[in-house]
Amino acid sequence: MNADHLAASAAAATPKQDAAPTLRIRALMLGDRINASGLELGTLVSSTPAAFRVHAGLVVVFRYGVVVLIGLLPSEEKVVIDSLKPRVIGELSPSEEETAQAQLCKDENAEAIQPGGPICLAKFTDDRLLLVADALAKSTSLARDERRVAAVFDVIEPFARELAENGRTPRRRKGILQLIGNALLVQQRVAGRVAVAEKPDVLWEKPELDRLYARLEDEYELKERLDTLERKLTAVSETANALTDIIDTQRSLRLEIAVVVLILIEVAMGSFQLWSGMPH
Repeated sequence: MNADHLAASAAAATPKQDAAPTLRIRALMLGDRINASGLELGTLVSSTPAAFRVHAGLVVVFRYGVVVLIGLLPSEEKVVIDSLKPRVIGELSPSEEETAQAQLCKDENAEAIQPGGPICLAKFTDDRLLLVADALAKSTSLARDERRVAAVFDVIEPFARELAENGRTPRRRKGILQLIGNALLVQQRVAGRVAVAEKPDVLWEKPELDRLYARLEDEYELKERLDTLERKLTAVSETANALTDIIDTQRSLRLEIAVVVLILIEVAMGSFQLWSGMPH
């Protein structure tokens, strides 16, 4: 995208002439995946991730279900979202959303992100905006996974409390297996699809922007949130596996007792028949 084009568009939307031009950025997680194969929204800017110039803005589509809309009007955003919905797999309702503001700053040395404030960029270039889109998309996806894991914790906590307080385990083995399945799904998504720890492809061609991306990672706490999420996933899996093992052990014990009881009954019946058949 032409930096002057975006800057002019942003300046036109800014009422105060002495204010720095700004761009509205909106990240939406529409579903588990977005099929971007053969997608045509406008002029192609990047293939990985798929990014297009749309009107005076930029649309970045990530395969793990997030679309980032930069510098678009609300009406233009709706058109883009509606065109993507048929390509969404596992649609979310409502969708996950995060917003940010990008603002022009004086030079590259001034590029910084104030806590809760705008993202200051030296230029509204494609490369810089792709980095912002990548960080915001990962943050949005992490927010979704954090909520899913929190929901699993809410379910598993009563199981663990009952075991600690009463020494009893839940009988719903199916429910525990579902917890393990949910944890595995989040693990697979984070490790396989989102790849939060991986740097965006644009940094291979523009290593000078590495410092900007490091600032974005710090602002959205991507590494810290990923580490916390992975620890929680490990705790969920270990707890669920432990509960499942205890339930299986109890079932095996009950089965062994039942077998012993049946043997005793058979021996008793045989002894009774033998005794009743004896002459008095």
